[in-house]
Amino acid sequence: MSSLREVKDRIASVRSTLKITSAMKLVASSKLLRAQRTIEALRPYSEALGKILSQVQGGSDALSFRPERSGVEESPGPGPAPHILLAFAGNASMCGAFNANAIKAALQAARACPGPVEAWAFGRKMAQALSRAGVPVVRDFSPLIGKPDFDAVAAISAELRALYQDGRISGATLVYNHFVSAGRQQVVTERYLEQRQTQQADNQGFEVNACGEKAAGTAGKSLTVSNLALTPDYIFEPSRGELLASLLPQVLDLRLYAALLDSVAAEHAARMIAMQTATDNAENLLAELTLEYNKGRQQKITSEILDLVAGEVRA
Repeated sequence: MSSLREVKDRIASVRSTLKITSAMKLVASSKLLRAQRTIEALRPYSEALGKILSQVQGGSDALSFRPERSGVEESPGPGPAPHILLAFAGNASMCGAFNANAIKAALQAARACPGPVEAWAFGRKMAQALSRAGVPVVRDFSPLIGKPDFDAVAAISAELRALYQDGRISGATLVYNHFVSAGRQQVVTERYLEQRQTQQADNQGFEVNACGEKAAGTAGKSLTVSNLALTPDYIFEPSRGELLASLLPQVLDLRLYAALLDSVAAEHAARMIAMQTATDNAENLLAELTLEYNKGRQQKITSEILDLVAGEVRA
């Protein structure tokens, strides 16, 4: 059995840790509440904009837009254009498997692309892990994790579209933790910008996106938004193409911003659950140590009493 001094010191250490984990749980809970409110406020606008874009596209479940290119395009350079991996994680640890799951999915997405891959990292943990794994991290937007800003995200989205339209990148993929509930986060890997190339196979055209997946469609390079509801056709003024040119950039801006908010909310939820678990474990350990200390103290007192009684008998 450990000495009473050692047990007492360990009790003091556990109590100190318990205060820290409790405080971190309360902070994460408060931040999660704010993040949830932001997401809930954004969702109606996002859904409405998606329905409008689906109607403009003509009810297609794979919306595409072919932007006009400038008269002089920048040379993409030797070799194939890189595919951009937009990977989201946290700036700090102590959030369970949140960072590890996102990093694992990002590395899987990078390996799935046959061509070169460059990462735009959101979160220090993601940037560090990808760099160690040999994936070049050309941009680091870690400050946005602590303070999400729509204007900054819109600027990033605009830069991606410009690079894509100039042919300097082949596409982009999002990897982030989707906030399902306070107790559940799900890693999502989805295409953000897609390159489409038409090939002939048995006289049937099909599209091949940046990572080699096949889908029915037409030729040419396009920006796409998938998984929108089917809707009936309408008469549009101005033309359908002009409306697409105006709406799709807004959808892409919103999609990237929603992924950022999703990841931030998921991180707060994961940290809250992790700190709650740590707090519960600390309380259980504190109870066991307190019981051990009381038993040792009682045993010491009993031993002293027996010594006194034995001394009186001898006298």
